[in-house]
Formats: sequence, structure tokens, C-alpha cells
Amino acid sequence: MKGELTKLKIIAFKDDKFTEKVDSGEFTSLLNPEKYTFKYKVEYTEAQGQGTSATQPKYLRSLPEDLDLQFLFDRTGVIDGKKNTLGDGIIDEIEKFKRIVFDYNGDEHKPNYLMIGWGTLLFKGVLAEMSIEYKLFSSEGVPLRAVVTASFKGIVEDNLRVARENNNSPDLTHVRMVKEGDTLPLMTFKIYGDSKYYLQVAAVNNLVNFRRLKPGQEIIFPPIEKVS
Repeated sequence: MKGELTKLKIIAFKDDKFTEKVDSGEFTSLLNPEKYTFKYKVEYTEAQGQGTSATQPKYLRSLPEDLDLQFLFDRTGVIDGKKNTLGDGIIDEIEKFKRIVFDYNGDEHKPNYLMIGWGTLLFKGVLAEMSIEYKLFSSEGVPLRAVVTASFKGIVEDNLRVARENNNSPDLTHVRMVKEGDTLPLMTFKIYGDSKYYLQVAAVNNLVNFRRLKPGQEIIFPPIEKVS
């Protein structure tokens, strides 16, 4: 329904292709986050040049991004009318959250693969770190409110990883991130040596308005049969 509030969701999968969902593996946030943070890291070597005392950083690779998020759990009755009606506070909700993002997948013997979505945010990765801060308690000492701070490490699916690591051949698929000042014809020229294929690239990426690329946006450049 138009105007309906969309909540942040986490969906757990058994496989890194994100095709097989975990049973009861979906979490919907009580409140949407006030912010989320992406972290990017580039690895370099510091090889020393022959006959010099200085080191020259050499690019190794760009690591998948990290995502930091906070989640609120509340049974005080203040938010959305949620009260401590069963007497167990937020314990069951916290345990369900942990089963989705933290517990090991019995088949793979590793944590679940997670898809996190909200608005323009679509993140695929695994949990890297999590802390739970309990903040309010009932007179019996049952936790009624908690804030979970979690860091997730992004993963790149195999077909995109291969494309990203390939830097030369125009006969293979490439994935490029838009930088400030980039245009689709310019990016197309860098990949194919000719900008005239930009309409084909726009079609592959379902770009309605290819004249307004956003920095950070990823564009797929597929193999294209060149014509004179």
C-alpha cells in the first residue's frame, strides 16, 4: 500500500547464492535505524624499492564492504503498544534474532548468509560481530529493552567477484562503481574502447535515466559483440 511504512528486514539463507531460505529465518526491525554505516577497506603491500629506503604502497585488493547497524528491542509498552504480557520481556525476541544472524547453520557449519533490505539499502553478507546492551528491567529483573549493535561483512557472489577482479578483457563481464563525475559514455569507453555501446549497457542495467548516475552505484558491463 502506498505510504505504508517499510521496515528494515533481515532474511537468512543457507547458501551464498541466496536461493535457499532458512526456516523462520526472517527478522523485521521494531523501529527503522536512524543511521547505518558502510566501511570500505583497500589492502596494500609496502614493498621497498630496490636501492631505496622508502616503501611504495602497491595495491592488492579491495575488500567487501562492512555494514554497521543498531537494533532496538522493547517490551516496555512505550513503542507500538508492545508490553511485557508474557512476563519474559525481550528474551524470546533476542533469541530469535540470534538464531537468524548468529547461530551456525547446521548443514554448512557456519553462520547464515544474510540479506538486509530497507529502502535503497540492499546488503548481502554475514555477521562479523555483535553486542547486546540491556537497558531497562522489570521489578523481577527481566530485560524489557535492549540495543543490539551489529557489524556485518559483505560478500560478493562468484560471478560478480570474477568480474570485479578482471581489469583487462572487454570480452568478459565487468562491474564498475560510479565515481563523482563519471558518465555512462565515459565508463563505456574505458571498458570497450568506444562510447557508442552505452545504450546497450543502460539496457542491461535497467537504467531509466542513465544521465544521472549516482556515486557508489554499481554498473555491469557485459561482453558486447563489437560492430564497426
